[in-house]
Amino acid sequence: MTRPRPLRVIAAACALVLGAAALSAPPTSAVTRPTTVILVSPDGKKPKDLHADQVVRTLDAAQALARAKNSTADVRVLLAGGTYELKKPLRFGSRDGGRNGHTVIWQSVPGQHAVLSGGSKVTGWTLTDPAKNIWSADVPVGSRSRQLYVDGQLAERTQLLLAESKKTRDHLVFSQRGLTVNDPALAERIAGLSNPGDLEIEELGSFTDRYSPVQTVDGSTLVMEQPAWDNNNFGYDTLKSPYNRGAVYLNNAYELISGPNQWYLDSAKGKVFYRPADGQSMAATDVRLPRLESLVQISGSYRDPVQNLAFSNLTFAHTTWNFPSGPQGYVDQQSGAHIVGEYAKPADFLTSCQDGCPEFEKTRNEWHQIPAAVQVSAAEHVTFDGNSFEQLGSVGLGLGMDPNAHASGIGYGAAEIDVRGNSFTNSAASAIVAGGVQPDAHHPRDPRMTNHDVRIVDNTVQGVSKNYRDNAGILSTYVTRATITHNTLTDLPYDGVDIGWGWGINDPGGNKYYLEAGLYNYQPIYRTPTTFRENYVAYNLIHDTKQAMHDGGSIYTLSSSPGTVIERNYVYDSRTTFGALIDQGTRYVVMRDNVFLGSSRWVYVNADADDPDTFNTKDNLVTGNWWDIGPARNPEGPGFNNQLINNTQITDGTFPPEAHKIMTEAGTRR
Repeated sequence: MTRPRPLRVIAAACALVLGAAALSAPPTSAVTRPTTVILVSPDGKKPKDLHADQVVRTLDAAQALARAKNSTADVRVLLAGGTYELKKPLRFGSRDGGRNGHTVIWQSVPGQHAVLSGGSKVTGWTLTDPAKNIWSADVPVGSRSRQLYVDGQLAERTQLLLAESKKTRDHLVFSQRGLTVNDPALAERIAGLSNPGDLEIEELGSFTDRYSPVQTVDGSTLVMEQPAWDNNNFGYDTLKSPYNRGAVYLNNAYELISGPNQWYLDSAKGKVFYRPADGQSMAATDVRLPRLESLVQISGSYRDPVQNLAFSNLTFAHTTWNFPSGPQGYVDQQSGAHIVGEYAKPADFLTSCQDGCPEFEKTRNEWHQIPAAVQVSAAEHVTFDGNSFEQLGSVGLGLGMDPNAHASGIGYGAAEIDVRGNSFTNSAASAIVAGGVQPDAHHPRDPRMTNHDVRIVDNTVQGVSKNYRDNAGILSTYVTRATITHNTLTDLPYDGVDIGWGWGINDPGGNKYYLEAGLYNYQPIYRTPTTFRENYVAYNLIHDTKQAMHDGGSIYTLSSSPGTVIERNYVYDSRTTFGALIDQGTRYVVMRDNVFLGSSRWVYVNADADDPDTFNTKDNLVTGNWWDIGPARNPEGPGFNNQLINNTQITDGTFPPEAHKIMTEAGTRR
């Protein structure tokens, strides 16, 4: 039967509706709620039927006017339709939100479509290799980008497969210097590649998608950049020793262009190369090369946060993230968290530290997050309603992440944030990330740092995490009262919705497994709870996940989260992995009344230890769920108290009305 929703969720829903009315509806009384309308029109023209108090030609001019009016009136900044190629990100500080109870909203002119673009259109294409149908165009010398967007789609970087899996790697020799390829045919191809400094190794592991840049080629050896190479080869699920999969690729060379929709950028010569489909006209093709790494940066201070700011019916597009091309690479650990810096390692780390070691644990509290195209920190009552986030080279929308993921240098402090009715597609990393992973995220020094009351509702997430395939569609880490409901997530290489972080290591009493691993030589054992609690994940439609990765779950949890409920989600086609993974340290979570179809294990409660304090996954309730194939996995010993009760397997394809209701109600309502 339908379970009653918690009162806090009903209250949050009411606040969401009232907030939408305040931001979007015209004032009922011009006397009590004055509104200033600012039109941004690059050609200076105003439609006859559109009211505007002032018309400006640039976004900067509109922002200056909004600052002058936002203390005495609501402000609507209307952007005329078209593409705005930003020279720099739009930065919104404390002066840019509504003051004295007023609101500021940026939106497209009704019926028009404004695109905030971080790229430039590439034109002047010439057929330079007729035999291979490769075209080229001039771009500014020194241009850097890991993405190219063609007719709204992500073009493919070139690849040479070096090994299909960890079982077919006998010809690859890993050393501290680099990677030797003992295959004459492959070695010959590698020796013929120009610009070896543009090359990089990519490896797809069990839950990591790692990138390591090449310094040069010496015979059959790829000499690798440091510290990326060393960092990628110690810890867990390493480049050298992945747990599963383990395909290895050599990426990014002109000579590797072999099929349609592949591209290469020669930065030193200022040339971009692209191979279209046969018969495709480059003159009629829209090609965008990103210049910017972020589009919108919203950040005040903890003392004076940005307040009462909204964005509606805009498109955020055409960014990149060049950090992985540098000497640090992308030393992926999980869900976009990656190692940055140089760390001491055992002399024999290529053999001794392939399943963790004390030296690796020193890195854990210093992992960085992938930044977002649209960044929000030190901000309250910010709304994103009906926007499109597409063709982005990093995370789409980042809310209160660690300071390293914010250009402002200020992380956290995202409170009363509404993300509703947006679409996220065709991008490199997660659609939405809320919360950080470093110590101030889970035990903040200043209570104003706490991320809380984040509502992610009625959004569509499709085809994201295309380059950093370890990224979940939506990730919410250390957040108090995150509500993730009625979203549709599909076409994903990894998980759908992930909540929590930390494997229980930051919860009261810590985690015995990591005590033995040496982590607590570098951090305290906390005695107080984290900020991760009272989360609500419900009515989501999640399907076609795990298209590349092996580990994880379409719904995934980590660490203790009192008051958290996961209910009435419909999950299907998780490939051969888990519908839901209740992973290390998860505690006090209720998962009820969900439908799981087509998973090898519909739920896995990761309590794989004799001692309940080792993984600390306990005191969870899984009840009232339906599934079709694949048993639950709940390794249970005394003291865990994980209850899997009153769940129903459907073997004949006939679901009861209660299950059908869940299946039909899940997903977006727009």
